[in-house]
Amino acid sequence: MTRPTGLIRISALLVMMLALAGCKTVGGWFDGDKEKPTETLPVEEMYRVGKESMERNNWNRSELYFQRLVARFPYGPYSEQAQLEVAYVLYKQSKNEEATSAVNRFIRTYPTHRHIDYAYYLKALINFDQGRATLLRIANQDMAKRDLGAPTQSLNDFAEVLRRYPNSRYAPDSRQRMIYLRNLMARHELQVGLYYLRRDAYVAAANRGKYILQTYPQSEHDGDALALMASAYTELGQDELAADSRKVLEANYPQHPYLSGDWPDGQGILSKLNPFSGE
Repeated sequence: MTRPTGLIRISALLVMMLALAGCKTVGGWFDGDKEKPTETLPVEEMYRVGKESMERNNWNRSELYFQRLVARFPYGPYSEQAQLEVAYVLYKQSKNEEATSAVNRFIRTYPTHRHIDYAYYLKALINFDQGRATLLRIANQDMAKRDLGAPTQSLNDFAEVLRRYPNSRYAPDSRQRMIYLRNLMARHELQVGLYYLRRDAYVAAANRGKYILQTYPQSEHDGDALALMASAYTELGQDELAADSRKVLEANYPQHPYLSGDWPDGQGILSKLNPFSGE
C-alpha cells in the first residue's frame, strides 16, 4: 500500500511554521519588527545614539532618533536638547525651511535655555547659507534687479546674536560673518552703481555710491563708492560735488586707480566685483 509521504511532509512543515511563528525571530517575518530600538530604548540611550550618529555625519539616522526621542519623551532636558539637535541636523541636510521652523520653535519654547545663544547663531547660519545660494541663482540676472533679502536677513540675525550675547562663544564668528556679508552686499551695490554708470544713468549711479557709504561704512568698497560718485558727478557737470568726492578719495585711498584715470575699466574691476563672471 502506497503511503502519502508528500502530504505528510507538507503537514509537518505547516505545523512547524505555525509553532515557530510565535518566536521572536520568525514572528518578525510575519508581523514585522515590533521591537524597534527607537520604540524601546530609554531616553538616555536614544540621545546617545542620535548624538553619535550626528558626529558620524549620519544625518538621517540622527534625525530619526532625535525626532522619536522628542515624540516619546516630550519633557525634560534630553527632549529640549534633542529639539535643538534636530534643527542642526535638518540644516546639515539642507532642509532650510524645516530647520528654520525648528529653531524658531525652540527659541519661542525655551527662551532661557542655556544654549539659547547657539539657537540664535544657528538661525543666522541657516540664512547665511541661503544667502550664498541666492547669489548663485541671481548670478546671470540684470544687475539692478538682484535681491539680497536672504543675506540681509542673515546680517540682521548675526547682529542679533552680538546684541543679545556679546560674550557668547559664537560672537567672534558672528562678527566675522557680518564683515563678510557687509563687504558682499557693498560689492553688490557697487555692481549696480557701475551698471547705471555704463548706461548713463548718472544720478542713479551717484546715489548708489552714497548708499554704499551710508549703509555699509568701512566696507572694503568705500574707495570704489567714492570713485563711483566722482565719476557720476563729473558726467553730470556737478564739478563741486565731483571735486569733493575726489578729495575724500585722495585723503583716504591715495592709491585708488581712479586717481590715475584707470578706473573702472583699467583694473578689470567689473570682473573682480563679480565672482561668478567666469561661469
